Amino acid sequence: MQGARRRKVWLLGAGGGLGLLAGFMALLVVGTYVAAAHLGAGGGVGLAKGAVPSAYQGLVQKWGALCPALNPALLAAQLYQESGWKADAQSGAQAQGIAQFIPGTWAAHSVDGDGDGDRDVWDPKDAIPSAANYDCKLASYVKDAPGDQAENMLAAYNAGAYAVIKYGGVPPYRETKNYVSTIRKMEQSFASAKGRIDPSRQGAGAIYYAQKKLGTPYLWGGNGTPEQNGRFDCSGLTVAAYKSVGVKLPRVANDQWNTGPHPKRGELLPGDLVFFGTDLGNSRSIDHVGIYVGGGHMINAPYTGAKIRFDPIDTPNYFGATRPTG
Repeated sequence: MQGARRRKVWLLGAGGGLGLLAGFMALLVVGTYVAAAHLGAGGGVGLAKGAVPSAYQGLVQKWGALCPALNPALLAAQLYQESGWKADAQSGAQAQGIAQFIPGTWAAHSVDGDGDGDRDVWDPKDAIPSAANYDCKLASYVKDAPGDQAENMLAAYNAGAYAVIKYGGVPPYRETKNYVSTIRKMEQSFASAKGRIDPSRQGAGAIYYAQKKLGTPYLWGGNGTPEQNGRFDCSGLTVAAYKSVGVKLPRVANDQWNTGPHPKRGELLPGDLVFFGTDLGNSRSIDHVGIYVGGGHMINAPYTGAKIRFDPIDTPNYFGATRPTG
């Protein structure tokens, strides 16, 4: 880690080759807001309603405005990329807590965020302020490096300030480049943005239903029944979400493909069903479905061992979309 932090054994996103999809939190309310481009760093950026777990909303909003290179949406995206909001996360490289500090970096750069007299890496009230504090220190270390200030800061968090200075910006490490790119993309949907895309009332209701299921463990064949502890598979979730707004869908993902018109990628609206398959010329190969939320992302129940979460839709097996009409 070039004397700064650590190269992690795992990432929640595309870094390190551990999967194609990056975990992601997005705004889900009746009006779904989507940013069209990277947000500026610094103050004045609010968090989208519901984008951050309520326990952390105030902390992220406050500490995300600590320095000009940082903003609350950027801090939120970084924390989600680091741990998926898991306060007890621990990697094989000894990175700990919601912000994934290694012990040495924590000892040098942590702060007593809640003023209770200790600095606890497992307590988000200390770890979130410490992440912001460390971000801003790194930003000051690399302030003279060419390129985007926020991206250089993120690269320093992942690869070390020395590497950013040495290479004159984001270093050519695949993990670091993916880390920076993923967080900047996620930042857009954490922010209370200016552009607005209005889903249909049914689409908004389906999104609202699915949002409440975030974090629920996946179950093959799951329909969300009490006997199944409220768990779903991908098409079980979409069936239940649309049932909540009076639209009946077939149970299987490739049958759901035929329940309405097929908007093109650039025509997607929140609430559209998005599909993935192994043969892009054959709808019977569809093996996954999610609910589009805007900003290139969906809510979905991914696979055994995962939980219902946000993922990007732009992957090689993206098949297309359907706007359900019942």
